[in-house]
Amino acid sequence: MGESTTATGKKASESKRDALESRVIEAALELFAERGYHGTSVPAVMERAGIGAGSLYRLFESKEALVNAVFRDAKRRLEVALREGVRMDQEPRTLFDELWARLAAFAEAQPVAFRFLELQDHTPYLDGASRQQELAVLAPIALGCMDMQRRGVFRQDVAADVIIAFVWGAFVGLVKAARLGYLKLGPEQIDAARDACWRAFAAAAQPAEREKERWKRRRR
Repeated sequence: MGESTTATGKKASESKRDALESRVIEAALELFAERGYHGTSVPAVMERAGIGAGSLYRLFESKEALVNAVFRDAKRRLEVALREGVRMDQEPRTLFDELWARLAAFAEAQPVAFRFLELQDHTPYLDGASRQQELAVLAPIALGCMDMQRRGVFRQDVAADVIIAFVWGAFVGLVKAARLGYLKLGPEQIDAARDACWRAFAAAAQPAEREKERWKRRRR
């Protein structure tokens, strides 16, 4: 009886701590996304989360520890959105389209997390655990990209990491431009950008590009 009561009490305490930690992370995520790392103060996080300094520092020993927890949580959300249930053995173009659609769905469903992750420079404060979490998201995509290059689906004259940076940068640029009011981002624009990214690196595009280059040289 005593052991059961103790175990129940421990579970309740852990559940309460987890709930409080989630509340702090969500409040910090909103503030970091709005103001950036340097523009966000610990007191502002405490006020947004509705907790005192003692409670926050029992969870996170510093602002840097807090932002890393926020980063890992947001990256895990992105990882789930991109990878959960996806079949990596699909036809290449179908897989590319699905991953692009999943990224678009994540940006729409979790705009604060997306803005925090993709529109800020996190490098100065990331710790080892956060870098591992980032690798968990990027590594399967990089391996998939290199596999498409080996199979002749993607161009081989551009490094896989360059392809990934280009595609992600294109999507982030779309979202940022829409957020700033430079364009209205709807399904047609998202699909058009997807198709442009695919054409930029599809191996089938290379012969046409080489022919264009030969034509230019003949005119010189």
